Amino acid sequence: MKYLHAFLVAAAAAVVVVACAGTGNETSSGTAGSTASSTTTTVESVASSSSSTAATSSSTSASSSSGMPGVIKPTGGTLDTLSFAVVGDTRPPNEDDTGGYPTGVITKIWQDVEAASPRPAFAITTGDYQYANPYGVQSKPQLTAYLTARQAFSNIVFPVMGNHECTGYTASNCGPGNTDGITTNYTNFMSMMLGPLGATAPYYSFEVNGTNGAWTAKFLMVACNAWDQTQAQWLDGELAKATTYTFVVRHEGVDATTAPCVTPMTSILSSHPLTLLIAGHTHTFEFDAQGRQMIVGNGGAPLSGHLNYGYVIASQQPNGTITYNEYDYMTNQVVLNYNLSK
Repeated sequence: MKYLHAFLVAAAAAVVVVACAGTGNETSSGTAGSTASSTTTTVESVASSSSSTAATSSSTSASSSSGMPGVIKPTGGTLDTLSFAVVGDTRPPNEDDTGGYPTGVITKIWQDVEAASPRPAFAITTGDYQYANPYGVQSKPQLTAYLTARQAFSNIVFPVMGNHECTGYTASNCGPGNTDGITTNYTNFMSMMLGPLGATAPYYSFEVNGTNGAWTAKFLMVACNAWDQTQAQWLDGELAKATTYTFVVRHEGVDATTAPCVTPMTSILSSHPLTLLIAGHTHTFEFDAQGRQMIVGNGGAPLSGHLNYGYVIASQQPNGTITYNEYDYMTNQVVLNYNLSK
């Protein structure tokens, strides 16, 4: 695995500056491609049904069609070959615009991931599942719409928190003792999306290891918009644990410097091996091999680049490298392809 000594240098080398992804005034980088057209406490009514479904799938076996026997639970599991999907940023274009939720896009994306052969053993999502007044009533219906669409995928999903799971501003920082405290959006994210995994904090980790003992992988799911010193110490401690692969997943990429975790995480990450930082926030797909960052933010939110909506499937190769294929959700064709060593 490579060390991330040059995070900010790599960020400066990104290709094209695109429109900001969140409600803050940040910008980030994008890539060119084909032009797009175009939901810890009890919850109620249809939201309760979606959460129950998510809980039922929180411990799943990689199906026989996946070709990767093993069991992935909320704490991880074992696989013959590491394979996972990445989906990011699914929200309506305007606040409280639940009628404009991109249900068709995200449903098709999850159907595509389910139909992939081999099917990924699990998926991770990069945040922003809603665009709702942080103290209003539209958060729960929007998260319900997302979870309903996600039911198309039969294996377990590990989400991270986005800025829209706080107040919507990139600089927002929710959670007990933080500046923005406990918003409705934060509460619903915790109960509806992390509750079924048994997570009691907005950040968590899981490990996936090879059945033959030849490799180990850890996934550190960071809550950038619920950042505090406790989480920083947790992250540093988790990164210190030796594994073959280390994936850090958070919502904001390195360019979103107003996000609470971005600057302090630079020094933390530079002190440890890193396979890849996986983020969203910018509503496109991009891959920075030198900086070891992948952005997956084209899961239904208004696009900020030239790529269509889509998703990524990561697959371990016999030599240990990981192949990252970015798919167009309408054609199911690979648009971009990258290989990266441990």
